[in-house]
Amino acid sequence: MDLTRHAHRKDEHLSLAEKFYQPVAASQFDQLRFVHQSLPEMAKADVDLQTQLGPLTLPVPLMIEAMTGGSPRTGQVNAQLGRIAAATGMPVASGSQSIALQDASTANTFTPLRENNPDGLVFANIGAGHTVAQAQTAVDMLAANALEIHVNTAQEIVMPEGDRSFHWLDSIGETVAALDVPVIVKEVGFGMAHETLDQLAGVGVQLVDLGGRGGTNFVQIENFRRPAKELSYLDGWGQSTVESLLEARQVPQLQAIATGGIRQPLDAAKALALGARVVGSAGQILHSLIKTDEETTTQLLLGWQDGLRDILTLLGCHNLAALRQQQLLLSPELMSYCQQRHLTN
Repeated sequence: MDLTRHAHRKDEHLSLAEKFYQPVAASQFDQLRFVHQSLPEMAKADVDLQTQLGPLTLPVPLMIEAMTGGSPRTGQVNAQLGRIAAATGMPVASGSQSIALQDASTANTFTPLRENNPDGLVFANIGAGHTVAQAQTAVDMLAANALEIHVNTAQEIVMPEGDRSFHWLDSIGETVAALDVPVIVKEVGFGMAHETLDQLAGVGVQLVDLGGRGGTNFVQIENFRRPAKELSYLDGWGQSTVESLLEARQVPQLQAIATGGIRQPLDAAKALALGARVVGSAGQILHSLIKTDEETTTQLLLGWQDGLRDILTLLGCHNLAALRQQQLLLSPELMSYCQQRHLTN
């Protein structure tokens, strides 16, 4: 592997994610509505946002999703993200540590997540197909509380230097069985179908990050890196975040993180009402960091937590279990999707 080129690709991903950032996401949360309750009979101070993700207890159901690492520039971003996580009480996930598994000298671009967040929840991150030993190395590198294994076939297919062979399920199962920390299988922006979720459950996976279409689009990013830029017809590939949540309801033994186009607290509340245990954001946080600063981004995420409390109060929900009992009204487009996919909602 050309490690210098790999580090350059990490910087490219960072800049292209911002280049293609859309303030209005296509994750379909605008096609869901809550039913307003005029008499909530509670105070905002009564709201409890604590959530459980496998064996992990989170004070709030929000997390900073995987973004960066592998180059000096992205290492600086990881230091910022670590401090933001510490200040907000939110878990933070590393970007892919694959480069650090091949060149230990790049580990110091990932470790700032833990160094700046010594007591918080940090999730390690590797691509599917790595060995159990490599997975353990990634966890140890960050003293991580969990490991994300990302599955990204669409990104790899479009990536000029990407993989073209995908036999991942057995190694995922082996890693889940061997590690002492929870393992989360994560899509990177193309969503998950219930058939995929059934496959994962079959090898022992209990936690998934649905990574739906609507946020950072890695087909768009990787196609931009191709000389002819000829694969734009795949820009809309995959299931939206909302569609993925509806799919995940068919496999209730799995606990889901919802990511992909989360732009504000109402999106998060709708994802939680559809069954997500945690809601993550990457692109919105990165955009805020680039356009403003660390303190402003910290306040943004604290504001999201306060906004969630507002919404639960409006609905008369003391906690997330009550929120999951709320009815959501689906648009005709989403109803059609459910009917064609034979989903119960």
